[in-house]
Amino acid sequence: MTDCGCDKAKESLEEYLHNELCKDDASDIREHIENCPECSGEHRVGLVLREAVQRACQEAAPEDLRDQVLARIRTIQAEHA
Repeated sequence: MTDCGCDKAKESLEEYLHNELCKDDASDIREHIENCPECSGEHRVGLVLREAVQRACQEAAPEDLRDQVLARIRTIQAEHA
């Protein structure tokens, strides 16, 4: 395979992290990341960020906050009905 270069690797990093690239493109990006310290670092940052977002999306709002928001929505709806 040929080195896709830093520009291509950085441009495609998001799609690579989400497994949205075709097999050949993913292979090129993976090979470049394995051999480029700068892009490897960006890849690690992307992985950490993706994992943090996934964890944050799994958290639920406290029940009392949920109740307050729903009560406020009902109040606003009643005022505009």
